Amino acid sequence: MGVSEIVARGVAMVGAAAILARRRTRHVGPQAVGPTPAIPAARPQGVPTLKMPTARGWPDGAAPTPAAGLKVNAYASGLRHPRWIEVLPNGDVLTAEALQESGRVRSVFDYAMHVTMKRAAAIGASPNRITLLRDADGDGTAEVRDTYLSGLNQPFGMALVGETFYVGVTDGLLAFPFEPGATRLGGAPRRLADFKSGGHWTRSLLASPDGARIFVGVGSLSNIGDHGMAAEEGRAAIHVHDIASGETRIFAGGLRNPVGLAFEPGSGTLWTVVNERDGLGDETPPDYLTSVVEGGFYGWPYCYWGRTPDDRVPQDPARVAEARTPDYALGGHTASLGLCWLPEGVLPGFGPGMAIGQHGSWNRATLSGYRVVFVPFDGGKPSGPPRDVLTGFLSADEKSSWGRPVGVAVGPDRRSLLVADDVGDVIWRVSGA
Repeated sequence: MGVSEIVARGVAMVGAAAILARRRTRHVGPQAVGPTPAIPAARPQGVPTLKMPTARGWPDGAAPTPAAGLKVNAYASGLRHPRWIEVLPNGDVLTAEALQESGRVRSVFDYAMHVTMKRAAAIGASPNRITLLRDADGDGTAEVRDTYLSGLNQPFGMALVGETFYVGVTDGLLAFPFEPGATRLGGAPRRLADFKSGGHWTRSLLASPDGARIFVGVGSLSNIGDHGMAAEEGRAAIHVHDIASGETRIFAGGLRNPVGLAFEPGSGTLWTVVNERDGLGDETPPDYLTSVVEGGFYGWPYCYWGRTPDDRVPQDPARVAEARTPDYALGGHTASLGLCWLPEGVLPGFGPGMAIGQHGSWNRATLSGYRVVFVPFDGGKPSGPPRDVLTGFLSADEKSSWGRPVGVAVGPDRRSLLVADDVGDVIWRVSGA
């Protein structure tokens, strides 16, 4: 038995003991969801709850469970940690395959986190590539696969504007010459912007509807500014790159880890899903879906859900006073990462709204997330409770995960939803039954 395995077992035992000790204070009511969630009072934890299922992958013939009226099939399998999806105009599907890499271990808790995340297949050697998938015969399964780009530094977000293909890597924004129909891209990239790496490493991208700007999600380095706010400069924000001028600037801030980005087409408003802070309880504060206002500040690290102060952080009253309240809570620690606008008619029984890939919690007594949900919209705003689209990624005893959903995208046929599963190493296709 290796040292890491011994430590992993020790961490699991300590985590189980901590969870047992918190049984009286863990959240047992409904999740904090919707526009006016019931958020429990904060219970600061000296040692955050650490509970993450062991990554197993899908047994032969197994698949997640679709909602009634839907079916699911593997669009592509045998991938290596697929995280994000981009559908090209000709119907080719691109997936970014990347993985969090080992960072600097600063404490015993950092080491415990590293070991636990390795067991959950959430950390390791990153594939660092973008793979092209092509379903030439239209049967819902890709039969063509090729390496579109390789040798990238933790690629994640992708966007195509005209003859330029943009990639968000952990330390910047790159631009490649685009070749329609090519299964591999050649040509050297141009570096358009630099971002700090480490911490929340994903760099999601979204082109504006007019093709003039690229929005970039850049998460924080730490939980609550643990290494000082100078280290967080330029982080916990959505940046915007102006293609004509080449300027990149912060569009909105105070967003701890904004990942998925999407436009609501009726109003043209930008929306994002945000992963909130840890160590205050199972359901406190909730992750959220929110519209994003240019110049807006959303509270991190000083406060959450509007202006609820986080007493663990040295306060800035002026910043707290300007903090905006998010639009829609998604439950505590659901790790809501994927986001796309789902037009009416894509999935039978689902009207217009947002599809959200919830990667799943690691830091609460009862796990949350591990599913794909749908939030209905009406008049440009969320209009009802979330509905399950795809579940069954987690074992009943919460000890094993068969998969974990991340990126979501409307399929090239406009009658399906594609879901990146980075533990199952699959792109799932959800469609009408």
